[in-house]
Order: sequence, then structure tokens, then C-alpha cells
Amino acid sequence: MIRITKHPFLIPSVVAILLIGFPWEVLGQSKKKTIPHYSVPVNNVLHVRLNRELNSETAHIGDSFTATTVDPVYSKNGLLLIPQASTVKGQVTNVQRAQKNGKPASLDVVFTGVTLPNGYHRAINGSLTDLESSTGKSDNEGQVTGHKTSHRKAKFIGGGAAGGAVIGAIAGGGKGLAIGAGVGALTGAVTGRLKKGHEVKVKSGTEFGVILNRTVSFPAYKPS
Repeated sequence: MIRITKHPFLIPSVVAILLIGFPWEVLGQSKKKTIPHYSVPVNNVLHVRLNRELNSETAHIGDSFTATTVDPVYSKNGLLLIPQASTVKGQVTNVQRAQKNGKPASLDVVFTGVTLPNGYHRAINGSLTDLESSTGKSDNEGQVTGHKTSHRKAKFIGGGAAGGAVIGAIAGGGKGLAIGAGVGALTGAVTGRLKKGHEVKVKSGTEFGVILNRTVSFPAYKPS
């Protein structure tokens, strides 16, 4: 019969050996370094360019489309957050075809995300806005901020040059409020009621604004 003798120094020695061999560097690696984020405030307007045509004759609710940022976005202390050539994702939420009484077609859209050139993606809550009428002020870093009461219900409306589109909003009483270029063409189509209204044709390359409905944060941009 083998007899095991308890030694007072045996257990501490085993523990010491285990501690020496433990890969402590793994614990250090498991502590992720916190990356600071910087806010892009509510009402900030992203200047974007449409990547492919939107057409009320072929568009459907739920269709996705993209636009590319024209101007970079910086933090208050001058750090680049959203560079040029970032991709803004949009979605069609409503389609109204042109009618025979002269009423033009319209497209409602929302904007749901931004993907930077390095692949970093961030969800956003954005609305369509006209660049000229929505720009309330710009700060020292060139940030464009829209008025708090900017046209949150703006939409693409058939009309404008060569029957393209304008950016407008439906005001109280069912009246059409045109924003930006093409006001005359839209007004004529609505009030004339002599023929079928224009379909929406937002050509590829058209520039417009995306106004943020909520503040969103990004880390300082680093190329991949």
C-alpha cells in the first residue's frame, strides 16, 4: 500500500509553478483599447451626390440607393470623421406616380447609414433636404448645419429642368411648396392642370443634402 504524505510546502510550490507558466499577456490583450468617438450633431447636413438615377416610373417602396459624400465632415476640434467618397445609403419609402390633372409625381426617401472608404459603417437617421435652403450656418471647420425646423418631410417632386426633379415638401392645405431650382416649372405643372404632371427623374450625379435627425458619433478617420 502506497502512502501519500502531505507536505506543507507542496501546495504553495505547485501554485507558484502554475502562476509562472500562466500566459499573462493574454489578459492584457483581452482589454480592448477604448477608441474615442466624436459627435456629428443633429441638423448637420451632409452634401452628397446621387450614384444612380431615381425614377418614379420604375421605383418601388423599399428600393435601396446610394449617394457619395462630396464634402468631408470634421469634428469640432478639426478631426476628419467622414471623408469625401463615403457612401450614404438611402431607401425609397413612398412613390406617387404623376396624374393627368397636372399633379407631378413624388418620391419619399430616408437615409439609413454611412460607410466610410475604410469599411467602417455607422447607422444614421437622415432626411432629404435642399442644399441652398437648408443651410442655416457653417462653423470654422466648414460644417453645415440646417435650421432646427428644416423641411423634414422634403421629397423629390417631378418637374424642374427638362422634366427632371425638384426638392419640395407638401405644406398644410395640400399646397405644393417648391424648394430650390425648378420652382417655376413645378408651379406651372400644379396650377395649369392642362396635362399629365411630370414623373420624378433624379439623374445620377444630382447633388442634394442629407440632414441628420439624430446626433451620430464616429472615431477619427484612419485609412485602411
